[in-house]
Amino acid sequence: MTGPLDDVVVLDLSRALAGPHAGMMLGDLGARVIKVENPDGGDDTRSWGPPFVGPDEAPESTYFLSCNRNKESITLDLKSDEGRETLTRLIRHSDVLVENFRTGVLDRLGFPMTRLHEINPRLVILSITGFGHDGPEGGRAGYDQIAQGEAGLMSLTGSDEPTRVGVPIGDLLAGMYGAYGVVAALHERDRTGRGRVVRTSLLAAIVGVHAFQGTRHTVAGQTPARTGNHHPSICPYGLFRCADGMLQVAVGSESLWLRFAEEFGLPAHADGYATNGQRVRNHEAVNEAVNAAFAGLKLDDLLARLAACGVPAGEVRDLDRVYSWEQTRSQGLLLDVEHPTLGDIVLPGPPLRFDGGARAEHLPPPTLGQHNESVRAWLDEMEGGGAKASARTGAAEADETDTAEMEAVRPEGVP
Repeated sequence: MTGPLDDVVVLDLSRALAGPHAGMMLGDLGARVIKVENPDGGDDTRSWGPPFVGPDEAPESTYFLSCNRNKESITLDLKSDEGRETLTRLIRHSDVLVENFRTGVLDRLGFPMTRLHEINPRLVILSITGFGHDGPEGGRAGYDQIAQGEAGLMSLTGSDEPTRVGVPIGDLLAGMYGAYGVVAALHERDRTGRGRVVRTSLLAAIVGVHAFQGTRHTVAGQTPARTGNHHPSICPYGLFRCADGMLQVAVGSESLWLRFAEEFGLPAHADGYATNGQRVRNHEAVNEAVNAAFAGLKLDDLLARLAACGVPAGEVRDLDRVYSWEQTRSQGLLLDVEHPTLGDIVLPGPPLRFDGGARAEHLPPPTLGQHNESVRAWLDEMEGGGAKASARTGAAEADETDTAEMEAVRPEGVP
């Protein structure tokens, strides 16, 4: 058992982040993911940097490495007859196709949705766009930061001015929603025998996580404003300072408030403090009182006292301390893999764990065109009458790409 999707073949035509993240999630679940790339440079993210790592003759972008584990790479020129023919063969033998082209690009290449289902009626198609494939702005190009602004997330984030989230959260969420939709469509296919098109977008994904801020507007008629590092509906809940650093505290119930107030000498029952509603309205004074109570205390001692009285709290770690934290390693969130040109590297790992059925071995992100030969050999085998089980043949077999080929596909201008 290599994961719950170990009998699924995913054809990943996407690039940048939203689609590749969806494909990687499916690969983490055991699917065989075949990534199709342009022979002239490959996925856009191969040139996104610095940082680049590895030998000068074959540098790798750490951005690309972040979203392409557990995949194979084949290069195809989709504007050529040979490229379209090979793509048709791949479509015929795949269970899922992932794409995030601008609306109309697949049609112009000769592969509209109707044609894809003519080739393979069982194909589940995941289509990710920036703002949706239809509607008054359907087909508009989508970049994460633009979508964060347009979809309202930046209006909720930051203190003095609208602030983007520190990772491309719109892309990541669209990939997550997309993978979730694919799994549902595969389940449906077991009943109907037919695949369907699953659609999402950066706009949809961000609006989908508005959560209580969304209903605050749609139901209560309020337009939320930025609240910085403090919760708009719970107090005290946010970032506070102490003698030697900062920490987060979440006093999420009245019983916690009573324990918290007693531990740190705060007026639990005073006017403006007695209930959560009062504290939210009086949040500036409450937060100032908490900061004053913490001012003379060291972080480690403060965290110990909060733990002793049962109040959730935590420090603010940089990534160095996250990835050196034993709790991170214990949850399978770091993967040791051997990359064809980089050697032994550590990657952030998948966020899901399955008791007794997880993927035991993970593949490193592929070099460009690394699996050209093995994927074509698999197609030949499938069309020569190979059993369905052979769909996984070659998934762990890396074609050695010689130096001359690597030079031929290397992106222009990459150091």
